[in-house]
Amino acid sequence: MDAHLRDGLLQLILLIISVGLHEFGHAWVADLRGDPLPRFQGRVTLNPFAHADPIGTIAIPAVMIFLNPGVGLVGWGKPVQVSLPNPRTRRMDDICITLAGPAMNLLLCFVFAVIGGLGNFDPHSQKVVLNFLWTGIVMNASLVVFNLLPVPPLDGSRVALRLGLYSEEMFLTLARWGFVILLVLVNLPPFQLAMGYVREIVIWPWACLWQLLS
Repeated sequence: MDAHLRDGLLQLILLIISVGLHEFGHAWVADLRGDPLPRFQGRVTLNPFAHADPIGTIAIPAVMIFLNPGVGLVGWGKPVQVSLPNPRTRRMDDICITLAGPAMNLLLCFVFAVIGGLGNFDPHSQKVVLNFLWTGIVMNASLVVFNLLPVPPLDGSRVALRLGLYSEEMFLTLARWGFVILLVLVNLPPFQLAMGYVREIVIWPWACLWQLLS
């Protein structure tokens, strides 16, 4: 198989897994907090295809990976819907459910780093495996950083809302323009540099763990 095609397929598989685990995190914690809606909709599952959006998780990333269009596009998973039925704990429930998604991506970084460190992989004959594991760390660190941006519909915006940093009116106004804002941001070089810098900070402890276990 052509190396570019192979590496692209591995990236796409990693993305589907990573987005699936991210959305599962939302659904699982919602279920733990007593919200029946995600389980009713079949979202409390580790099956990544239950959380994949055909356009946002597969088609757009495939275009970015294989065609390299020269412009940044924004992908997404199938959002987990919640009902937050308990008024007394609604604020904390929403924060916990929201942060569970990025937390799952951090857990994947940990898993990839442990496997990479303890796996004793040969850097020549098992280069594909090492690339897969390292790409998994980089990708999931990127998902953490990106999803915590305070722009709807990203997770960071709901945390900002629940912490009182946004009024409901401001949140709804931003939500109407959220995708446009994100499309502009991901194509701005200063934003790309800033995101890359923060991503390196998130990657650093997992790189250290990998090295420590090697």
